[in-house]
Amino acid sequence: MKIYFWLLTVSLLLLLPHLKGSAATEVPTHGCIDARSLPFGDAVSEMIYDMLGNEMGRHTVTVVSPEMVHVKLTFRLDQPFRQDDWQMTLTPGFTPSFHWSPHLTPTPHHIIDQHVFRSPALIVSDEQQVLALIPDLNMMREGTPVRWYLDLDAEQNKLILGMSNSSVDDHVLFRRTPGASYPVGEVEIGFYLLSSRGEDAIQNPFRKPLEFMWSHWGRPLYKNGNPLEGSLEPYVEHTYHWAFNSWSDAVWQEFTLNGRKVGAPVFIVNVTQSPNYSGRVNEREFRSIWNQAWFSSLRSASGLYRYARRTGNDQLLQKARKTKELALSFPQREGFFYGLIGTEMEEVLEEGKKYNRSKGWNTSYWGNSNRNPYSWNPREAPFHILDMSWTALLMLRWYDELEQDQRLLRYAERYAAALMQKQRPNGFFPGWLDLNSLQPMQHLNDSPETSLSVTFLLKLYELTGESSYRTAALKSLDAVIREVIPVGRWEDFETYWSCSRYGSDHLVGKKVTRNNMHKQNNFSIFWTAEALFEAYRLTSDKYYLSLGERTLDELLMTQASWQPPYMYVNVLGGFGVMNADGEWNDSRQSLFAELILRYGALLEREEYRERGIAALKASFVMMYAPENPVTRRQWEKVYPFFGEADYGFTMENYGHGGRTSPEGEGMGEFTIYDWGNGAAAEAYNRILDHFPEIGKIIR
Repeated sequence: MKIYFWLLTVSLLLLLPHLKGSAATEVPTHGCIDARSLPFGDAVSEMIYDMLGNEMGRHTVTVVSPEMVHVKLTFRLDQPFRQDDWQMTLTPGFTPSFHWSPHLTPTPHHIIDQHVFRSPALIVSDEQQVLALIPDLNMMREGTPVRWYLDLDAEQNKLILGMSNSSVDDHVLFRRTPGASYPVGEVEIGFYLLSSRGEDAIQNPFRKPLEFMWSHWGRPLYKNGNPLEGSLEPYVEHTYHWAFNSWSDAVWQEFTLNGRKVGAPVFIVNVTQSPNYSGRVNEREFRSIWNQAWFSSLRSASGLYRYARRTGNDQLLQKARKTKELALSFPQREGFFYGLIGTEMEEVLEEGKKYNRSKGWNTSYWGNSNRNPYSWNPREAPFHILDMSWTALLMLRWYDELEQDQRLLRYAERYAAALMQKQRPNGFFPGWLDLNSLQPMQHLNDSPETSLSVTFLLKLYELTGESSYRTAALKSLDAVIREVIPVGRWEDFETYWSCSRYGSDHLVGKKVTRNNMHKQNNFSIFWTAEALFEAYRLTSDKYYLSLGERTLDELLMTQASWQPPYMYVNVLGGFGVMNADGEWNDSRQSLFAELILRYGALLEREEYRERGIAALKASFVMMYAPENPVTRRQWEKVYPFFGEADYGFTMENYGHGGRTSPEGEGMGEFTIYDWGNGAAAEAYNRILDHFPEIGKIIR
């Protein structure tokens, strides 16, 4: 009997590996969604998804229309467990030549964390079709046990929707991290697939996803009063009371230049300068006033002028004029001119701590923006064509709409003559000019920064009738159309030389291979959409309008089309910045709002009208004000000393570092008047003047 059991045991041991191998081949590790069940099955080759723990789950495919399906996956878990990563991977049934995603994932370790799901989609196309994957934001609004993510692997032709923890890498990319944990119960994840064919869809692959997201999520929120309810007028009043009364000692700067009284709000202030702060003042950056693409005192002053004219406030009107005088005081060198005036700074020691302080305007100097590839010292920073074209354009708009001060026109004409001498044979204008030689430097000499010079020259042509301005402008615009728009090369100074410097050492002019995308910034998308609009307006050539609509829609892919539950201020209509940063509600939305409205009026598109108004409203969302209780609560969690004297304080964006929390993470600590409350107020006053019918909605 012992021998029999011994033989049986040996036989079983010898057979066991074969039994294990057989069982292993029968135990699946992935589920599969049959692409043949789709009405556009040839657009999709394969859809596979991971098991969640030991659960295969179930999936349902709902045909919404011949061009759209909804896919839902459900897992029923009977015990909690950890799984670092879960993915659904879709392989298109074609080889795309165009790829778009909300964020860069340069390596397989990177993901597009839900933090940057503003109008989330993965879009690919070839010469015949467009395929877009959009996460089901209804599911996300209910809350998810683990963060969702997207990923676009152009090299392997994969579109991925997943769940995983993540961490912030660089400023700001996201890396997949371990430790995701799922509770007992149902876990759901889902997405929409949109498939389109035809010339219109291929020419503008963004239109249908945008239209779907706004109609599905954005419009219901907008109709319900988001992102702000009621009149925007109180927010404008808070802005000007804050700048010129309660915070005026810190904000308003007035001094004499060449015998003329000039003045403007300071570039930046922080919470240590609040009248309610009990500690010592520590200035965040050098005290200065800027006329630059972001921070434009002349732009803000034009809004103050409109407000003062409308309300009959002579005191504010004089302040606006002092800022105009300051802009005209910037010295020109052969037509080119500086972008800022600053003061000397010093460190002072008080009670054992160092504080940053200004030495006063008697130490003033001229300089340029230190957001550039060459020098962080504004005294040494080169002339920036972009900044000069923007200021000159604002001078022309002031001349055209506010006061026909001939000095503004002459200043702009001198600059235009110098600018046109720098136009390259291929049509582009250079990026920066050496401070001494005035010769082009080596960066961004064929970038979409050129588009702002196009708009400037077209405005000058409109005012003077001089055809050479028009000729130079359209030559430049054709260069952008030819070299930038088709490949999405939206590179400008902010793309690489602001706070998000990823790629500045190896990506300029190149794509991220894994994503088949450039690092992109929406500022240059805006300048190009505006230049195309102006070109159409002055030429009636529908070619420019068609490209303008496509470019505007690419811009709108960076606008929030919903309200995530993990954003603790209202974000509908607000804008992000680029595909390697984390901002929501960025102040640029105040600049973008009117252009969206202008396209909406021209194309008679209600979606654009709603998006434009939402962008304008979002420009005030970050303001500390009694009319804004959701944001106010966030401010007071971070700065409990805030009170009535701080009404009007406005951070330039939200969630910049890639994270937010109910406790106030993501709120920031400073106000840039010219890229915050003053910029928002300017947009409001300008839109009131240009769109009286919208005044019934926002006043």
